[in-house]
Amino acid sequence: MKRPRPTSSPCPCGGSTYAACCAPYHSGTPAPDAEALMRSRYSAYALKLEPYLLATWHRDTRPDVLDLSQDAAQWLGLEVKRHAMSSPESAIVEFIARYKLNGRAHRLHEISRFVRENGQWLYIDGNFPE
Repeated sequence: MKRPRPTSSPCPCGGSTYAACCAPYHSGTPAPDAEALMRSRYSAYALKLEPYLLATWHRDTRPDVLDLSQDAAQWLGLEVKRHAMSSPESAIVEFIARYKLNGRAHRLHEISRFVRENGQWLYIDGNFPE
């Protein structure tokens, strides 16, 4: 597993410093809303924080294991297009994540669904608009 970056480094999600942005969530503080959770999950992918990703994935859709050790993607940036509450306990976040793989640039455009259970936001799933 990749070690988290120094807390004074820029946050992978595009927030200020890692310490002021996603580090608290990666250390156990619950994300206050679905957008913050989505940003912290993007950063967790960039930092290869598999336990965090599994812990913030809804039990009904979470894979048994997640192995990012062979993931060669270099995450380049995140743009949140939309964050909308569907109800007090559910939300969607639309985003575009840019990454490079084998020297080629790619974009991941997803509309993700989130639910809040016991005060904690969890990722359910997403779809990929055309």
